[in-house]
Amino acid sequence: MVAAENGHQGAVKILLKREEVNPNRLSIQGRTALSCAAQNGHEGVVRILLGREGVNPDKADTRGQTPLWYAAWYGREGVVKILLRREEVDPDKPDNGGQTPLSRAAESGHEGVVKILLQRKEVHPDKPDHNGRTPLSLPSYGRNEGVTKMLLDREEVNPGKADDRGRTPLWRASWYGCERVVKILLGREEVDPDKPDNSGQTPLSCAAEYGREGVVKILLEREEVNPNKADNYGQTPLMLAAKYGYRKVVALLQPHEAVTPNPI
Repeated sequence: MVAAENGHQGAVKILLKREEVNPNRLSIQGRTALSCAAQNGHEGVVRILLGREGVNPDKADTRGQTPLWYAAWYGREGVVKILLRREEVDPDKPDNGGQTPLSRAAESGHEGVVKILLQRKEVHPDKPDHNGRTPLSLPSYGRNEGVTKMLLDREEVNPGKADDRGRTPLWRASWYGCERVVKILLGREEVDPDKPDNSGQTPLSCAAEYGREGVVKILLEREEVNPNKADNYGQTPLMLAAKYGYRKVVALLQPHEAVTPNPI
């Protein structure tokens, strides 16, 4: 396992000649040598291990994470291609938290891996995890517009789909100040630019609270956005920006005709 993890092909070959060496032996975390090699992108070691009879290429660890899952997470395109050639490998197998290889690759911004996985008919591009987050909501989290565009090209993907906390991809993109992703999402008719989460916070309110000046500018240009909309605690975007001292955001909101400076 140590040799596989570090990509030492020669050592792996020598050790595999010993009858006592079990290539399927698990670590404390339930990981195999194949899983470790896949994570670190050691294609040669992956091929050697897959050449051994009895090695399960889709064996999950205690967290439900398979070799493909790790390869996707770390953007190991070569390993992903090798593993996907095996019939036993489920390209859409989720871990214990419901995250698939696609959602993990999307969150990490690995465009190459996302492209490879989306070519497989077994992969559901809008599959939510156990928190209701779809792959589309994750590149917003990771500020990757390339992955966002690829996912939006799929008909099955709903760009306005909210997670269990009511947060849409636009809400998350606004939270993290991903201006390009915000613009991409606002170009879709299905996206409600003023949709609040479960706490009543809209994308604008969220952007104001975290001082995302660029996102605030973009959202204020939309007629559907109510700049004076309060959340479930009675806090408006202006109040939140003032509360945390974001002077530039306050300056953007204050002159807006729909904003009430003192709503109480």
